[in-house]
Amino acid sequence: MNITAVIDHSREKSLRLLVSLAAVMMFSLLPFFSGVCHPAFRNAAGCLPSFPDRDGWYGGDGAYSILLDDGRTLWLFGDTFVSDREGRKNRVDMDLVLGTTLAISTCSKEGRFNIRYFLKKKEGRFVSSFGDKQWMWPQDPFKVHDRLYIPLVVIEPAPEMEGPFKFKITGHKIAMIRNYHCKDPHGWSVEYLDWSAAIPSGVAALAATSVVHGKEVYFYPFCVPSERAPGVLGNILVRIPTDRLHDPAGAMEYYAKDDTWQKGLDPAKAKIVLDAGVSELSVRYHESQKRWIAVYLSANNKGDRLLYRSAERLEGPWSDPKVLIADIPEVNPMDSKYHKNNFCYAGKEHIQFAKEGKLVTTYVCNSLDDMDKRINFIRNHLFLYHPIVNEVPY
Repeated sequence: MNITAVIDHSREKSLRLLVSLAAVMMFSLLPFFSGVCHPAFRNAAGCLPSFPDRDGWYGGDGAYSILLDDGRTLWLFGDTFVSDREGRKNRVDMDLVLGTTLAISTCSKEGRFNIRYFLKKKEGRFVSSFGDKQWMWPQDPFKVHDRLYIPLVVIEPAPEMEGPFKFKITGHKIAMIRNYHCKDPHGWSVEYLDWSAAIPSGVAALAATSVVHGKEVYFYPFCVPSERAPGVLGNILVRIPTDRLHDPAGAMEYYAKDDTWQKGLDPAKAKIVLDAGVSELSVRYHESQKRWIAVYLSANNKGDRLLYRSAERLEGPWSDPKVLIADIPEVNPMDSKYHKNNFCYAGKEHIQFAKEGKLVTTYVCNSLDDMDKRINFIRNHLFLYHPIVNEVPY
């Protein structure tokens, strides 16, 4: 589900704030998925992702990705529609896994994209891949010292809230995985790092995107108005040494309004480095450009445009936004996929699939229809709530 869309709807019924983490959040069996822990490298460049309904997976949002070092790409999805029945044409009466699901993809020598969803079951029912007893959405994963780190936002139901998105953010955790080289994620050993005490209120999404640069990990937290920082809305910049990931207290620094790095994490004093105001985006370094490129979906007009900006430094200054996709079909009244309750979010780049002069991006569209209804727009239309892939020049 999208955090940015929720906050916005509760304020002005429009989705200015939460069009980025959404409330119904975030192939065939191939020989390389045998569970044996040895690599089979493939170059992903020139291979275009796709997300067919199979392996029990019928749509999820988020779609963060990271290239594992043997040529496999890990995909992370938020809340996911699931069913044991293959070939479903709609989601009526389909279960929804609240939390995180995952998939792994490879590219063949011929450039064919192959993906397998690894859905987890417990006592015969599909469950979240992480945190059996907690509802947690995935954020941008990263690797440090040959360990895989998956940031997670802890969510709790909030039935008293107005609007269709009845949840609240109650914590921040990181799933740390040492044996991610094993091909079957069901065999991964997960250790949870609880960062909740180190993250102040107002930080709706710590790892909206993550960047490992030098000996530090940088995050672009999406911050919303809070009691301590009532005027803050946008993406700030924080960093932490790579050797303090297991002990974050006192180790974080934030980029302040006076363009200096300061100890701690204080949204009230932090600089809005990116005014995108989204809880999901990507920031990746493009060697050919010698610049960092940020990709995100506009938080305005229900997410009607895919944008990018560039900078020489992670701190900026960032260029003015430029358009990658001018009209997102699902929110364009002239398009057949349009519905008045559609909104789109979760725009990001997947650099491991990039071609020269082109970015490979995804976004996701959701619906404001009442999810308590047995039949609604999102359950009747499988094209919605799937990552939409675009290869776009920039």
